[in-house]
Amino acid sequence: MHKVILVVLDGLSHQVAEHAMGHLQAYCAAGRAALYRLQCELPALSRPLYECILTGVRPIDSGIVHNDVVRLSGERSIFHYARDAGRSTAAAAYHWISELYNRAPFQPARDRHSDTPELPIQRGHFYYADHYPDSHLFADAESLRLRHEPDFLLVHPMNIDDAGHRYGLDSAEYRNAARRADILLAEYLQRWLDEGYQVLVTADHGMNRDRSHNGLLAEERDVPLFVLGSAFSLCASAAPSQTELCGTVCELLGVPHDKPLCRELLG
Repeated sequence: MHKVILVVLDGLSHQVAEHAMGHLQAYCAAGRAALYRLQCELPALSRPLYECILTGVRPIDSGIVHNDVVRLSGERSIFHYARDAGRSTAAAAYHWISELYNRAPFQPARDRHSDTPELPIQRGHFYYADHYPDSHLFADAESLRLRHEPDFLLVHPMNIDDAGHRYGLDSAEYRNAARRADILLAEYLQRWLDEGYQVLVTADHGMNRDRSHNGLLAEERDVPLFVLGSAFSLCASAAPSQTELCGTVCELLGVPHDKPLCRELLG
């Protein structure tokens, strides 16, 4: 039974993660982390893939098939499994996460800062502007961690995706947004590991040169998965899928679930 932090760096393409995330790659070079390539499910859009990552269900099966489907999820998520097993949950994330698992539609005055033990996401800070600074988002997440010591914490910044939509895959702005996220992670990662957390860093989808994502291009679909912590095997031949992230996290948390998982990831 472990505590888990899942970081979803919105819009980060694997090809940029390979060369822009120097701190994360330092853990890999030291044999203390591993980087895997995932292919995101279709469509390569945010809200459908938040649902996929957190429930293990493909968009075509969940019914969350585009970003304008504003309703509660009909699936069981990591948050549900953890809460129902007596583990605590928290999220610092975009407001669509709140709409999927807590309340829909999102009402900022009611839902932005949430302390609702009866809901799947028990404690949360939710933002609703794509340019909300990643530095603030990571501070929000760390505040939740320090105050509530959640067993499962979702950390979901948006600035990489925002830069991609403004400037495109091949832009300095997009690459530098990824580098800034890596530097922010450097502030917290070792602290989290020292506190016993298992950490997964991934993305929902990538980005193309047209400043969008919704198709089948590798730069849109290939996303990174970094894993760090004592519970991971760091097996080079492991081949996790995006639909296996939910079950893998539940397995780390030690909570009952009925989702597929990638056992090769776990030591």
